Amino acid sequence: MSASARGRGLPGFGLIGPRRPRHTIGPEQWASLALPVGDDGVVIGVDGEGRPAVLGINRPVPYDVTLIGGLWTAQVLALRAAATGARIVVETGRAPAWTGLARAADGERPCISLHEVGRVPPQGPSAGSPVVVVRDCGIRPPRGRVASGPWQSVVTLLPYLSPVAPALLEKSSLVGIQRVSPDEAERVGRLMRLPAGETRALSTLTDGVTLWCTRRDRRFVMTRATDAETGLLGTARRTD
Repeated sequence: MSASARGRGLPGFGLIGPRRPRHTIGPEQWASLALPVGDDGVVIGVDGEGRPAVLGINRPVPYDVTLIGGLWTAQVLALRAAATGARIVVETGRAPAWTGLARAADGERPCISLHEVGRVPPQGPSAGSPVVVVRDCGIRPPRGRVASGPWQSVVTLLPYLSPVAPALLEKSSLVGIQRVSPDEAERVGRLMRLPAGETRALSTLTDGVTLWCTRRDRRFVMTRATDAETGLLGTARRTD
């Protein structure tokens, strides 16, 4: 990888982490590694070859993510982002669906806060206290009071490809697509410039599978819940 490529990081997956002294190992030692070698971020699942898929969601630049999918996947992402040290701010019109998650995640300090739609206050994000705003505002989310910025990412959840989706997808740095109808698959395929095979696959995805993509890169990812996540959220599901 060139020096310029290392500086940019991957378009959708992972953020190059803080610079530290380099440690090298030989190929004969690879099997001894207990953790995947990759960029900093949230491990959202595994790809088709069983490799960890890492979303670099805490960034020093504005970062918008749109997820066309289910509440379950958005909540797993929120939990795992909170585990990396991010503060999670949920803007939602269905607070009861998030209350149990917020209570379970809060330990010594609150890390998931819930707010009514349109009532998210300024968060004061920083490198030491990044923020992820999850907008669970239905099929037509209004303009948010709090936008993405340095160390503050915004994840917008859409249950399906609504009329506002094209504008959201256009401005998003990363898009997640779960199972949609064949008609929706054709539309989102055109919007995201997906190959024909991947476009057709969108209407047949099983629960827990998401196509995370930009207009240049894409990866199917299976999210498998831990025992603790299953106890809190149940099994993977596309609809709620």
